[in-house]
Amino acid sequence: MRTYASIGDGRTIALVARDGSIDWLPLPAVDAMPAFAALLDAERGGRVALAPLDPHRVERRYLEGGNVLETTFTTDAGVVRITDSLNTGMAGRLPWCELARRIDGVEGEVELRGEIAPGTMLGTASPWASETVHGTVLRVGGLTLAPRTLHAADVEVGARGMVARFRTSPGSRHLLGFVATDSEPLLLPDPAAMDAGIDRTIDAWRRWTASCTYDGPWPEAVHRSALVLKQLIYAPTGGIAAAATTSLPESLTVRKGWDYRYSWIRDTAYSLGVLLQLGVSEEVHGAMTWMLRLLKDHSETAVLHGLDGRVPGDDVDEHDVHGWRGAQPVVTGNRAAGQLQLGVYGDIFSIVAMYVDAGNVLDAPTGRLLTEIADLAADRWRRVDAGMWELPDHRHYTTSKLGCWHALQQAAHLADIGQIPGDAARWRFEADAIRAWVEEHCWSEERGAYVWHPDTDELDASILLHAISGFDRGDRMRRTLDALDAELGRGPHLVRWSSAEREESSFVACSFWMVAARALCGQVDEARQRMEALLAEAPNDVGLLSEMLEPETGAFLGNLPQALSHLALAQAAITVQAAERDAGDGG
Repeated sequence: MRTYASIGDGRTIALVARDGSIDWLPLPAVDAMPAFAALLDAERGGRVALAPLDPHRVERRYLEGGNVLETTFTTDAGVVRITDSLNTGMAGRLPWCELARRIDGVEGEVELRGEIAPGTMLGTASPWASETVHGTVLRVGGLTLAPRTLHAADVEVGARGMVARFRTSPGSRHLLGFVATDSEPLLLPDPAAMDAGIDRTIDAWRRWTASCTYDGPWPEAVHRSALVLKQLIYAPTGGIAAAATTSLPESLTVRKGWDYRYSWIRDTAYSLGVLLQLGVSEEVHGAMTWMLRLLKDHSETAVLHGLDGRVPGDDVDEHDVHGWRGAQPVVTGNRAAGQLQLGVYGDIFSIVAMYVDAGNVLDAPTGRLLTEIADLAADRWRRVDAGMWELPDHRHYTTSKLGCWHALQQAAHLADIGQIPGDAARWRFEADAIRAWVEEHCWSEERGAYVWHPDTDELDASILLHAISGFDRGDRMRRTLDALDAELGRGPHLVRWSSAEREESSFVACSFWMVAARALCGQVDEARQRMEALLAEAPNDVGLLSEMLEPETGAFLGNLPQALSHLALAQAAITVQAAERDAGDGG
């Protein structure tokens, strides 16, 4: 998994391997069935392959300021450069999907083989090639794909796909790609126009990156994380996908594979908080408006939504395909929407308060909605829930209580400045009650740490979020940080909770949360050192992060690219920058 780079167009995301194979591409949207899914089904999943025929060396990078990938292949006979883009239009996202793979001859002569071979959509459909008056198209399910080539030496159409061959020379230009639609007519662009679309897409990404105002440490990693978060924003609605994939295993020992192509309130709030601090305004406004609209439409605070706004049901489909290196299950669907997760209240109020404090205002209906949610937090904090990690055991999780504490603190603040109605005194009273309860029941002097919940002496790394929220940055939290490192640490990395290493590796977001927590607790030098160590080990060669990382080998686990990991990286960098500035000012 560590070999993949991602490209996106605001609606879907493709994963490109170092060998030039696109092994994952759902169409028409990131949460749709994947037309190309060799990632999970090597034999029948389908791929878009493009690579030299001869043995070769590989170098790759994202073109500066964007999400267009450049891969350079060097053979004994020459050098060729491939530029991969999911093209955008003159005014933003195209109404169809347009994959363009530019082939530039650099040195000598190189022969390449390209293939467009749709798969079975996780065993649910059979692809076929269909002849039309304007040439061959490929069909699978409701999709129609039209292969497009520029200056191909040879094109062969088979029963289920097509193969093209190219021969480059210095200064030559070729192209392999396709356009695709779902249950609608298909426009057939000239291949030269698709090639020009790559340059248009490069320029669009650079303009977007220029709008980010971050000027702190580790700028390359922070900007790459911002660009990944931008990829994960589903442009038609503003929803933010937690990841671009499903069923990439979290564990090498137990069955743990989930579909993360949904929008979690938690991840959305954290992502918007980071993007807001990076100076991104349009996407923040759109995504927050979408999130608030969903809250208004549903009487309960759902944990996650589909990218189209629907609340998913309990149906999860298991597919009879091989999976990533044989890992099972391969699933579509997610049952977590029906869970009670009290921490979501804090997530909602965190981003709303940040939005207002940045100089914006709320409308009156949103103010009334937030008052209702604050009252729910005040009433419900005493209940058991599934916790942040969506576990089947419902308990009085410490960080669930603190999510309610944070929600009530922020609600009182918003009431004080006239942004929402409601009883701020009541909210502060309940927030004080939560603090007293946590300090009495969730602190273990024997462990020298806040514990996972009152019925255990086990630790949970999500407590780091409440150094960030401001619940505690004193002696107890510093002792907790030390205890977490001693028990859950793997070098600069952290697993999620006590004994989690029995079934999973380190959780990337937790590792970066520790950086932010150390900085906020006054340990700025340690935070910087840890950040440097993480950036040396966690991202792959083009800066992507997965959900989990095996510290001993550097292997990626879990779905990718993972929003939670990238936003945690950016938040850590922003926090260290602020802490160093405050220390320099004597604050």
